Order: sequence, then structure tokens, then C-alpha cells
Amino acid sequence: MPIFIKSEREISLMKECGDILSETHQLIAKHIQVGVPTKNIDAVAEKFIRSKNAVPSFKGLYGFPNATCISVNEEVVHGIPSNRKLKSGDIVSVDLGVYYKGYHTDAARTHAVGDISEDKLKLIEVTRESFFEGLKYAKAGNHLGQISAAIQDYVDKYGYGVVRDLVGHGIGKSVHEEPQIPNYKTLKRGVKLRKGMALAIEPMINMGTWQVRTLEDNWTVVTRDGLPSAHYENTIIITEDEPLNLTINA
Repeated sequence: MPIFIKSEREISLMKECGDILSETHQLIAKHIQVGVPTKNIDAVAEKFIRSKNAVPSFKGLYGFPNATCISVNEEVVHGIPSNRKLKSGDIVSVDLGVYYKGYHTDAARTHAVGDISEDKLKLIEVTRESFFEGLKYAKAGNHLGQISAAIQDYVDKYGYGVVRDLVGHGIGKSVHEEPQIPNYKTLKRGVKLRKGMALAIEPMINMGTWQVRTLEDNWTVVTRDGLPSAHYENTIIITEDEPLNLTINA
């Protein structure tokens, strides 16, 4: 599969799309509170996205039923919004995409619900920071493997598990484009980064083992040991200098 290099016009459109996504994340963060069912958060996100003449990227993608993936505690990704009410002490990851004027952007955040333990708070912080450690290498002329290695090197210092079964990806006219972006070291250097590449970098970090399994709903991915997981993602554009982060305001 080819890697698509985005033109200045395409990057401008993706920036508009990223702005809508960022606004959506900012809005739903206010609704992540004790006692709120996860389906309500999903409904708020979808209503807002459609109010901007955009479309939720995930709804119907590969058959997924909702606008957002909402994953609580040991759920890593692809949690299906439901009547489940958030409790104090939960951490909740919200992954969502927006499709606007022919292009997609994708971003995820993990939130604290009420009062959470120091261990959970540290997991959220390390997951976020691991993204920015990888971002340091997201420059034209570097290799994709440098991003992956930087993420794992940072996470390893805290003894957490870096999920292997799921990776980041290229993005643009499709939600998932080449290249795949591991959050862990591989034997290969990976593709050489070029100006105009659009990447969704998304560390998924577990408090315990990196191993995961999928529940009977065929969507929700959970940690094998039942310990919490956190998720942080942005859509970026490779430039000759610092990368352009399209969703950083989320």
C-alpha cells in the first residue's frame, strides 16, 4: 500500500477537521463525571460533530456502532458506549475521529473520573508524555522506528506494558492509511519520514502486562491481567522542522 503525501491544500483541510475534533474533545471532557452513562458522552460527541457539518469517522467503520470508542479502566480501546455509569476512581479513554471535507483526523485522551489513585494518575501522565517523547523524532529525514523506540524507552522506565497488538497509523482520505506506527521497538528502522506525511501516533500503555484480549462483543480490547490502561493520540503532519499537531488543543 502506498504512503500518501499531503499537499498544502490537503493539510489545510485536515487542519479544519482537526479543529472540530479538538473542540469535540474539549466539550465531552466536561461531561465525563461521576454517574454519567458512557452512551451520553457518545451522544454529545456525535451531536456536536454533526452540528459542524462533519461526520464521526468511527460510526459504521468496520461495523462499529457508535461515534466514539469509550474504554474504562482495564479496557484498552474500542469500548462500546452503553448504560454503564462512570464511578469515582475510574479512568476513561475516549477515542474519536472526525471526517470533514473529504479528510479524517483522529485523537484520543484518557480522563480521570472523580478522585483517582496516584497509580492511575501516573499511568495517564506517562502515557501522554510518551507521545511527546516520540514526537521529538517526527521530522523529515528521520525513520518511523525512532518514534516507536522513543515511546517504548520512556515507558519502560516506569515498568508499564506497551501494547503490541494495536498500533498507530497513517491518516487522510481514509481513517487508516499506511504506514503502521508501532509504539514499541522493532528490528526494522521503518519508513523514512517525508514532509507531508500525516500520522496518527497513539501510545496505548498498560499498568501491568502488555498483553491484551478481546471481549465477546468482538470489539472491546482489555488487559489480560485486569490492570488499567491509558491511551493518548494526536494527528500530526511531518514537516522539515517541528511537526504540525492538528489536534493538540483537545
